[in-house]
Amino acid sequence: MVDIHIGYEGELRCEATHGPSSAIFHTDAPTDNHGKGESFSPTDLVATGLGTCMITVMGILARSRDYDLAGTRIHVKKHMTASPPRRIARLEVSLSVPREVAEKLDMAQRGDLEQAAHTCPVRLSLLPAIDVPVSFSWG
Repeated sequence: MVDIHIGYEGELRCEATHGPSSAIFHTDAPTDNHGKGESFSPTDLVATGLGTCMITVMGILARSRDYDLAGTRIHVKKHMTASPPRRIARLEVSLSVPREVAEKLDMAQRGDLEQAAHTCPVRLSLLPAIDVPVSFSWG
């Protein structure tokens, strides 16, 4: 269990504190939903959580097998619904592994890493109503 403490600061802005580390970040409503867009929105954090969870789980697997995914990049493109109710409709994920890393991995290792990404805790927590296409670029 992890405690997250959140305070509403007004102006559609919140401050969140991570209990175990005391790390702090802010959220802000996006400009298309009455906010200033000065920080991540709550739905941006869902997209961020998905991308970081995917690479973290891949990194755990890679480390356990003595290879390194340093330099791997992820781009998550969040799409909101056009009509109410407002919600995340699609999270497009593109993972790009550098050529020098990819060249050291065989097809089975790549497949295992892709499976790890598809089964990370955040991905498994998303409802089927959210479309999550994932593409991998190996070098």
